[in-house]
Amino acid sequence: MSSQDSDHSPLYQKHIPIHTRSVKGGFRNFKTAVLIVAFAVYFLLPWLPWERVSAANQAVLFDLVTRRFFIFDLVTYPQDIFWLSMLLFIAAVLLFFVTGLVGRAWCGYFCFQTLWSDLFIMIEHWIQGERPARLRLRKQPWNAERVLKIGSSHFLMILISFWTGFTFAAYFTYAPQLFHDFFVGSAADTAYLTILILTITTYFCGAIAREQICLHFCPYARFQSVMYERDTLYVNYDARRGEGEAGRAAPKAGLRTPEERRAAGHGDCVDCGFCVQVCPTGIDIRKGPQYQCISCGLCIDACNNIMDSAGYPRGLIRYDSDVNLHAEAPVKPHIKWTSMKVIGYGLSLLIMIAWLVWAVGHRSAVEVRVQQVRQPLFVVLSDEKVRNRYEIHIVNKTEHEEVFTIKANGVPESALGLGNLPEIRVRAGKDLNIMAKIELEEELAEHTHEIEFVVTPNSNPQEAVVRKVNFYAKKEEH
Repeated sequence: MSSQDSDHSPLYQKHIPIHTRSVKGGFRNFKTAVLIVAFAVYFLLPWLPWERVSAANQAVLFDLVTRRFFIFDLVTYPQDIFWLSMLLFIAAVLLFFVTGLVGRAWCGYFCFQTLWSDLFIMIEHWIQGERPARLRLRKQPWNAERVLKIGSSHFLMILISFWTGFTFAAYFTYAPQLFHDFFVGSAADTAYLTILILTITTYFCGAIAREQICLHFCPYARFQSVMYERDTLYVNYDARRGEGEAGRAAPKAGLRTPEERRAAGHGDCVDCGFCVQVCPTGIDIRKGPQYQCISCGLCIDACNNIMDSAGYPRGLIRYDSDVNLHAEAPVKPHIKWTSMKVIGYGLSLLIMIAWLVWAVGHRSAVEVRVQQVRQPLFVVLSDEKVRNRYEIHIVNKTEHEEVFTIKANGVPESALGLGNLPEIRVRAGKDLNIMAKIELEEELAEHTHEIEFVVTPNSNPQEAVVRKVNFYAKKEEH
């Protein structure tokens, strides 16, 4: 490239706003259903009451102060961090598994960017009108109509973005109290900062950048192709049927019926452009597979509507695999589960889900940790007894107050000392540190190397926890 050419070449591609046309069909209905369910879950969960003893009465609460996560009746602690690891692993493998079967289905229907962009596009349709009206509005000068329609639609988007950020913050504190404190100016500074950041980022991603997030920010668009198989179903254009030998042609006299078009060498594509107009990333699926495609299926709905109105068979654009699309005699598209990669993902999912369910169902309601006090390691008393000291840490994971009994196996009952505690009582969701000591006669101490501490909740003796610790004594020198 010459220096003269480089002087006139833009450094960045100019962004052309995409104004999509609304469409009706099965994929659009499915996307709308997912959107309604997802938003209902996200926006309503923090306000769902759930009676608790040791925390706010909120169904889902991530309490960072007490380091506990409340999810309905499940309470998780920092010790349960491996559950989160398993959840992240399951989510990643599930993404790979679904991608191997049906391509970028996550992007098209479930991704947060897709959901909020879809909602903001609906707002534009509602306030600014259908695609032709929005194109006309964009070209006209800034008059009262343009200011009112564009301003009101973006105001509503900002309002939704604010409530998105507020809802996120409500998961980490008692939602009604946050609502009151926020609007009277007494909420924590972190709450205001979090909500501000999420309001700005949600508005930017859903209303301003929109498809640019999918094309340039999201790494999944770049590496998802390596997870495709030859049998993976993804949105495809049937070029053989659509183009024919003479290419596309608009329906006109002599080219209206399928028979007339085939006789003239034209395919079934009438070059209406409807599939391009409904695409949220602005691509032309007729140019073949493209990384920008998020597999939302809206172009399928658009093409099927045109095919129905023209009296042609559906499926010119459809979910299909490369193998079937280029076969001599294509069959009805269907999911193939026989790929070794897909089978491997599926088995990994089943194993990890089963293990996580087992771990959650069999976790103890009591967490006990026993550590020996090593400064000093042992003490020889004036009566020649040997004393070892231990710190017992008890966590009550239940939602009721619990009384515990502590015993030491392998030594006389009188050897265990717990101070002057009348009883060991731990409140719901709280923990307690107890200093214990074991004092043994010199001869017994010489032959005792290990002790078992047994911590038993009185309300459920079957949940007794046993912890083995060492016992140290002065050894004779030979």
